[in-house]
Amino acid sequence: MTSKKSVIGFLYSGKNLGKEEKMFLELAKKKNIELIPINIFKRIDEKEFREQIKKCDLIYNNTAEDFVIEYIKTIEEFGKKVIDNSRLYYYTEDKWMFYVKCQEHNIPTINTILLSENLNIAKKELEDFNHWPVVLKRVVGTMGEYVEKAENPEQAVRVIKKFWKKGSEKIPIIAQEMVLSPSYRITIINKKIVQTAIKTSKTWKATGVHGKTFKKFKIDSDLKKIVDKVVKAVKINICGIDLLKKDGKWLVLEVNSEPAFDFFENEREKLVDLTLNFLKQACINQKNKKAHYKK
Repeated sequence: MTSKKSVIGFLYSGKNLGKEEKMFLELAKKKNIELIPINIFKRIDEKEFREQIKKCDLIYNNTAEDFVIEYIKTIEEFGKKVIDNSRLYYYTEDKWMFYVKCQEHNIPTINTILLSENLNIAKKELEDFNHWPVVLKRVVGTMGEYVEKAENPEQAVRVIKKFWKKGSEKIPIIAQEMVLSPSYRITIINKKIVQTAIKTSKTWKATGVHGKTFKKFKIDSDLKKIVDKVVKAVKINICGIDLLKKDGKWLVLEVNSEPAFDFFENEREKLVDLTLNFLKQACINQKNKKAHYKK
């Protein structure tokens, strides 16, 4: 007798199913998981969307698109669990809130300030900050978009105006000390370290699409303690932690809620497999929890 299938909604984005999405579907069948793909790039009828969600034991978000947060909140309003939930997603993807969380939990990170929307005040804040050049970033953004450096306050103001014009809205901007370093990525699944990758680039940017070459690195005891602190602080089950090195010391740059699995093609299937194992167990836990409350 086969056990009842776990039914998992699978949020993704794109014109069609990509290589990784197909890998998820193929491996899910072998694990007795019914994966329901939901493409947030396509027009979704609210009634049809609700019906799809109702069939699922839980939902897994596999897209890093900024607007997916609205879908996650909608799904939670329908009473379904999302991996990972909207509050964790929101506070981790917000670069300023992540900095605040690092400060709160004594996690070493990069000197950062939140800039005023008033450009005259922002200019004064940058002068007082006095870390030149600075890296300017919108508090939300993916793939290294809306990230530029400035050599002085006047150039910084021009970058801010450029961000506002390009994005057509005044999303808050942070300024960070510039640290010239490769980007060190640690991938976490089920709160465990499953992969490391050094991302190097010919430019000063090494994160996002700017990382061009990858190799592995070892986790020393100091770094393991930092990673444990980050995982405990953000409470995200599946994520990518980006770090830099300054004067031989680790600094946490950011945490990505939907980490890329394609740094090393020969390990991609393994990471998808580990994710599905975690999701299946999460389904079982969810069902047991519901059964307990019904007693």
